[in-house]
Amino acid sequence: MIETKLYDLETDPFEASIAEAGKVIARGGIVVFPTETVYGLGADAMDEGAVAKIFEAKGRPGDNPLIVHVSDLAQVETLVKAVPEKAKRLAEAFWPGPLTLIMARSDRVPDRVTAGLSTVAVRYPSHPAARALIDAAGTPIAAPSANISGRPSPTKSTHVLEDMIGKVDAILIDADTEVGLESTVMDMTSEPPTMLRPGGITAGQIEAVIGKINLSPNITQNVIPEKAKSPGMKYKHYAPKGAMVIARGSDNEKAAKITSAIKGLPPDARPAILATDETMGLYRRGLIVSLGSRDDPESMSHNLFARLREFDAMGVTHIFAEEIAMSDATMALNNRMYKAAGYTFI
Repeated sequence: MIETKLYDLETDPFEASIAEAGKVIARGGIVVFPTETVYGLGADAMDEGAVAKIFEAKGRPGDNPLIVHVSDLAQVETLVKAVPEKAKRLAEAFWPGPLTLIMARSDRVPDRVTAGLSTVAVRYPSHPAARALIDAAGTPIAAPSANISGRPSPTKSTHVLEDMIGKVDAILIDADTEVGLESTVMDMTSEPPTMLRPGGITAGQIEAVIGKINLSPNITQNVIPEKAKSPGMKYKHYAPKGAMVIARGSDNEKAAKITSAIKGLPPDARPAILATDETMGLYRRGLIVSLGSRDDPESMSHNLFARLREFDAMGVTHIFAEEIAMSDATMALNNRMYKAAGYTFI
């Protein structure tokens, strides 16, 4: 067990808290910090020994690459061989923000960060605490989501306290994250560029800036690459403790399937239904919870991981989620739901 220091950015002095956390990073420690997407678990990206502590704390497979976070564009040049023209255009449009760009790595980036790949994933977060921490540490910070590997990503401070107390040197506590899903990941080494993971920046927004892109089949299908260029492509991710399935069909068909499945559960089962504002009234059995309104995909995306964590806290044994109609705005939400359910559908 590690003695974990807690800094509450809403009540403690901000600059002093950031400075202390920056010292932890600089001396090879690991720190949980807020970003606009989800909470991150960070270490000095240029220190292979420090990066190894991230994998240990999360229980993360060593062949799952990390994203390197920067606080200015000059830092990017130390991490990559060159910034492609289309990457520059995306950076101008969406950085700082929830977009990760994969480019050919420089020799300075440790193999542990990239899982031995010839590429590195880079992000310039917009959250002021994240950028301040990188500045205070004086180095780019490698950081996956701050959860036990495979569990729903943390969007609230209570989530990181549950998963990371005693495993990290410090935690910067702040308000709930804004986006609630991890960043969009674009592979800029292919032509056209390929979206490997959808997130807060949609495919439509990307194409409006650089034209046509490819979508990785891994986004909506259970396709497992031999080598993953991006987090979220290879291993089980975002899974709640209860068995989760996704119901497909019309509203009435989904409700009938879920109702029938719940009737067939053993008496000691504790089922939950993840519905929408528009469909909650179709159910009479189980714990019925809304993901949000179909008219507000951003809120549904923001709520997903928190809802799954709530089900865990309530001891839910079976989760029946309604599939959300696929669109540019719901692609990231569906991607996370499919993976959380292990691509199990009814």
